[in-house]
Amino acid sequence: MAEKKKVDRVRKKIKSVTETAPNRVTAEKLELLVTIVGRNKAEYYADLLQSLEVNMQMTVLGHGTADEKMLVYLGLSETDKAVIFSIIQSRKVNDAVALLDEKFKSIKDGKGVAFTVPLTSVIGTLIYRFLSNVRVPVKEDK
Repeated sequence: MAEKKKVDRVRKKIKSVTETAPNRVTAEKLELLVTIVGRNKAEYYADLLQSLEVNMQMTVLGHGTADEKMLVYLGLSETDKAVIFSIIQSRKVNDAVALLDEKFKSIKDGKGVAFTVPLTSVIGTLIYRFLSNVRVPVKEDK
């Protein structure tokens, strides 16, 4: 019985701490932007996304599996692709998608597909700050 009271006290303390000190790190949400383009345009699109303060990107090579009819329907000619994974701030997703859409339409052989997946958590505040491009000054010890 004494242990149950002890557990209840600890739960109340935890609840009071979480209610008075909300998690402020989640103010800037992050999303994973996946961009699939032809291999010959991968570097161009990676640089383009970098201009939107994307701090982390990874490009992997892919090979399309769609049949010839589907490729013609989508307007895609080659099956060698590059998949660019970028971590981007949620507030910049609309700008990124609009920019990609414009480039997909205007660049010769620059067609592609882009979509986002929301991230629900990131381990560590330093990693979060890096991914969200939050610059916090660090005091040096003299």
